[in-house]
Amino acid sequence: MGKKVTVVGAGFYGSTTAQRLAEYDIFETVVLTDIIEGKPAGLALDLNQSRPIEGFETKVVGVTTGPNGEGYEAIEGSDVVVVTAGLPRKPGMSRMDLLEVNAKIVRTVAENIAKYAPNAVVIVVSNPVDEMTALAQIATQFPKNRVFGQAGVLDTARFTNSIAETLAVPVKSVKALTLGSHGDTMVPVPSRCTVDGKPLSDLLPADKIEELVVRTRNGGAEVVALLKTGSAYYAPSAAAARMAKAVAEDSGEVLPVCAWVDGEYGINGVYLGVEAEVGAQGIKKVVEEKLTDTELAGLKEAAEAVRAKQADVASL
Repeated sequence: MGKKVTVVGAGFYGSTTAQRLAEYDIFETVVLTDIIEGKPAGLALDLNQSRPIEGFETKVVGVTTGPNGEGYEAIEGSDVVVVTAGLPRKPGMSRMDLLEVNAKIVRTVAENIAKYAPNAVVIVVSNPVDEMTALAQIATQFPKNRVFGQAGVLDTARFTNSIAETLAVPVKSVKALTLGSHGDTMVPVPSRCTVDGKPLSDLLPADKIEELVVRTRNGGAEVVALLKTGSAYYAPSAAAARMAKAVAEDSGEVLPVCAWVDGEYGINGVYLGVEAEVGAQGIKKVVEEKLTDTELAGLKEAAEAVRAKQADVASL
């Protein structure tokens, strides 16, 4: 114990992430911040009152932050900061449509993290996540291994769930993987997908696998379209919390995340969805696994699409 984690943004995504982190019972404190007066304090009180029922001791602290960094002193000493701040998508919006409005928010948050929690590992979930991760690294000026984004853990979970439902098998019997960007240039990796150890391609025809790939790529939009207001948060918060846990426990667990890639897969100088060992310093190392030529081409294409946008964010 003794560890501290901060979640910036107390919307559905942030508050659910704070709940999951508190219920792990591995942190001394979870700090939840928001710009809406009183909201984080109210949620924190509510979460703390669930402790006797759920049986965890982690204390949740809710803090309202102001436009000039007021309140951010509460995050001091955080080991991990999860950034969920920003607007969610509305039906018909792409993640990219959020670029400019969320860039301003994420830059301000990142500058305050650098000021008050200079040793933290930063996990970015604000959309569009590949670009916002790059922006957070630029704004904090932290080493690139200490800033990474949530993408593949969520996308892989969506892919896994679809495969399990299609084949009517338990989710734990399915191993799946998605790389690339979180969005249109996502690269699901069917060559690394197995069900009870058998290759997915032995169990489903190629066109059916492609359908599941497309559904995974549009996984967030499918939820947004059904909800009408707001976007997904149960699966996304599970993904972000799991990543923060890997950092806090220095687990070295290999997870698909948005990490700085410099030379791996012949790709240089870009934040991209790859598998990486996650630990106390953030990304320990990017794990390079064998991909088919098609998958590798997809990953390189994703890298170029993200690179073009990441060049823009530096000026936002």
